[in-house]
Amino acid sequence: MTFKNVLQIIGGIAIVLTIAPFIAADYWWIRVFDFPHMQLTIFTAAATLAYFIKFDIKWAKDYAFMSIMIACLVFQVVKIYPYTPLAEKDVLDSTITDQNRTFKLLVANVLQKNKKHEALLEEVEAKDPHILLLLETDKDWLNAIAPTLSKSYPHYKGIPLDNTYGMLLYSKFPLEDPKIHFQIDDSIPSIESVVQLPSGDRFELYAIHPTPPMPQHNPMSTDRDAEMMKTAFKSRNNTLPVIAIGDFNDVAWSESTELFKEVSELLDLRIGRGLFNTFSAKSKIMRWPLDHIFVSEHFRAKTVLRGNAIGSDHFPAFAELTLEPENKAEQMPKPPREEQLERAYDIIKKEATQKDTRKQSDNT
Repeated sequence: MTFKNVLQIIGGIAIVLTIAPFIAADYWWIRVFDFPHMQLTIFTAAATLAYFIKFDIKWAKDYAFMSIMIACLVFQVVKIYPYTPLAEKDVLDSTITDQNRTFKLLVANVLQKNKKHEALLEEVEAKDPHILLLLETDKDWLNAIAPTLSKSYPHYKGIPLDNTYGMLLYSKFPLEDPKIHFQIDDSIPSIESVVQLPSGDRFELYAIHPTPPMPQHNPMSTDRDAEMMKTAFKSRNNTLPVIAIGDFNDVAWSESTELFKEVSELLDLRIGRGLFNTFSAKSKIMRWPLDHIFVSEHFRAKTVLRGNAIGSDHFPAFAELTLEPENKAEQMPKPPREEQLERAYDIIKKEATQKDTRKQSDNT
């Protein structure tokens, strides 16, 4: 086998991986190709450059191969470009200094089996967030951190679980009627609460952690996507400013997350600022953005960054925000198209159908 044949095989793999996410199926082994987009872009660029430099492009099949490779590369770059500082920011920079309308958020998937409780507490002390969401928290985690956190966070709502979907919400601000919901499965919680700032302003907070499309968790992405869409419709129908946070188990550029963003009419802090890859903290190569902070047009950003390592396979996601409803007209999201709303409804209906099918199967 010649080196040219090797490059053609590598290029063929890049083409297949680029096309795979377009397949209208929610099997995990298809949806997982949404994740390594940055790595795929570098992989495709290297293969295209090597093929172009090494060989004279004389034959029609070479022109066709190079054309397809370049088209894949352009598509990949276009998908990544919004998450670079070169793009226009989705959430504009803060313009006010009013501390009563300024607050910090920290979202951390702690990894249930992680025993480095002190590392998390040190990160919380360093970032000093006003709102803290902890995921994959069981009773051991709660017992280890509650004595410390309860001193600084008088407001709490949580449900520790031993199935890696426990969720703890701590706040320095009052939580009005916080609720735990099970939107898809009675073992996968989400939290919803109105938060009141010192200024008296209020906003709605949604915290979710849907299951990933992986064989050891869920062989399909339907449940994950349905929870995202249900949350999106809640956001869309809410009259208060909205923040949606959590480990979505989905990358920022996937079809599912983009649909969530459009339907919810929320803005992505990453756009125009950077990727802020939060997973995996265990690998320097295979990393992508799974932990998200989405906000409505009422908010501006002072700081957006990835937190420090806490012993988990996730880095925390951190943001300092200001509530500026008087400036919302400068960053109004586009309303979703009718076909996008229909797609979101179809995802929810599909999940409900699959749940009914499973129940009928269990009963027989």
